[in-house]
Amino acid sequence: MAKRVNEIDVKLLLFTLQKTTQFEELLSRRFTGSSMEDLISSETSSKKTESTNPFEEPHGKNPFEEDEEAEKPIPSTQTQLTTTESLMVSPFHGLISRCFESHLNIFVDSQDKNLAELIDRFVADLKIQGSSLAQAEIEGCCVLPSCADLFVFYKKCLLQCAQLSTGQPMLSLTSVFKKYLREYATRLLQSNLPRSNNASSITPVLPMSMSSLTKDFTRELRDLSSGGAAGLIQNFQSLLKEGDMSSTSPKYNKDDIARICTILTTAEYCLETTQQLEGKLKEKVQPALADKVDLGSEQDLFGSVISQCIQLLVADLEGACEPALITMAKTAWQTWESVGDQSQYVTLMTSQFKHYIPFIRDCLTSSRKYFTQFCMRFVNAFMARFVQQLYKCKPVGVVGAEQLLLDTHMLKTALLDLPSVGSQVARKPPASYSKMVVKGMTRAEMILKVVMDASDTNAKYVAHYMRLLPESDPSEFQKILDMKGVRRSEQQILVEIYRSQQTNQGNKEDSSGFTSVATSNTQGLPLSPDHESSRIKKLEKLIKRRL
Repeated sequence: MAKRVNEIDVKLLLFTLQKTTQFEELLSRRFTGSSMEDLISSETSSKKTESTNPFEEPHGKNPFEEDEEAEKPIPSTQTQLTTTESLMVSPFHGLISRCFESHLNIFVDSQDKNLAELIDRFVADLKIQGSSLAQAEIEGCCVLPSCADLFVFYKKCLLQCAQLSTGQPMLSLTSVFKKYLREYATRLLQSNLPRSNNASSITPVLPMSMSSLTKDFTRELRDLSSGGAAGLIQNFQSLLKEGDMSSTSPKYNKDDIARICTILTTAEYCLETTQQLEGKLKEKVQPALADKVDLGSEQDLFGSVISQCIQLLVADLEGACEPALITMAKTAWQTWESVGDQSQYVTLMTSQFKHYIPFIRDCLTSSRKYFTQFCMRFVNAFMARFVQQLYKCKPVGVVGAEQLLLDTHMLKTALLDLPSVGSQVARKPPASYSKMVVKGMTRAEMILKVVMDASDTNAKYVAHYMRLLPESDPSEFQKILDMKGVRRSEQQILVEIYRSQQTNQGNKEDSSGFTSVATSNTQGLPLSPDHESSRIKKLEKLIKRRL
């Protein structure tokens, strides 16, 4: 058989193995095999005869004997025979069929070829389905049927190999399984994620002529000195921004989002089933080889596909909210006249939440934990972007800061209700999610309260700043001074005071002497703290009344 190995195909090999095992079973039924057991035991005892080697040291005299025995590897054939003999029902079991084990690579190579053809067929079927797959996904996102077919094939291969051998061929088959798990993750999951038509930029770009026309017209309106003109400018700017945002097309349509969610749920199914497959392989393979079975890298690959899907959904919703954040940054908050209802950009963002979130939640009905992870990732990225755009709102007047504070509070309320927006069943979000939203948006509120602060001395203003934003740094402090409209010469004095107080606070020294020196500087801000605190209280009452 070794000389004619090129003539052996998998069908002939399996047929011969089947006939051989049937013959062994027939022998075990007709004969007890007691004489063979005596022969095996006599051969084992004859191996323990005393050695005639004159150079061999007596047993127990060699100081390295224990280490050598511990380090000496056990041959795989010996281990295999020991395990096989321990599992024998009769001495005839595996007596003849064992000689086929060295040729079971033919079976493994055949399964490799079958899996390659199976993956190619999966890819072709997915290309043929195309948009029809997305339409089916909209009604209810479930896993791709190909992944279930793949693991059913894996199960059949595993059971068949376990009947043939649980030794090295099982490890070879495990390597084949690993190979095509990676193929499935890359060729059927990652390669079929939708590509964005405008992935390079998520912000709208007006033609040069239209943009210059807008700037010139706005500049002419600002030249008007009447109070009504200021309100007209604000309304006209909001209309222009709303027109810009309406011209922005989302990165993904509903079919694309449904496809992303379907790939996410498929990757989740593959991740969980791969964990079960690893357990079955370790259960079937010989105990001495169980440690060599490891599908951890394949599980990590499916986990990365899930993370990539979530990131695509987060980026898409971020892109939908980006025009509203740009509008907020470009609004003239210094000339804002009165605090009213929430601003137009807040309404636009909440409408995007109502448009996106219910659909994504329905698509991820079977993957609630990943929907929650999507919400947490989006909120974390959105709040960082919101604060970043908040720093661009400069200069900000007191009334403008009050309006921004009201808008921030309304956004915080909308983000707290984000996971259940548009749902008929009101579910309370996880405590970790609520804590993250409150922490992030409260920081934005503290920034605006610092902007509204009108302490009569620089030292009091810095102390108030450090009390509201204890984890800040000089660069952020300077950004807030820019929002407040403080001149550069005064900013340098305030930054030096801030650094000094930070040093004193870090060294836990008494700051009474420093405060007396700092208060001698009379370059302060015009309004009194009592007046400012009363304005904040009025604003908080207004927020409560509107809620």
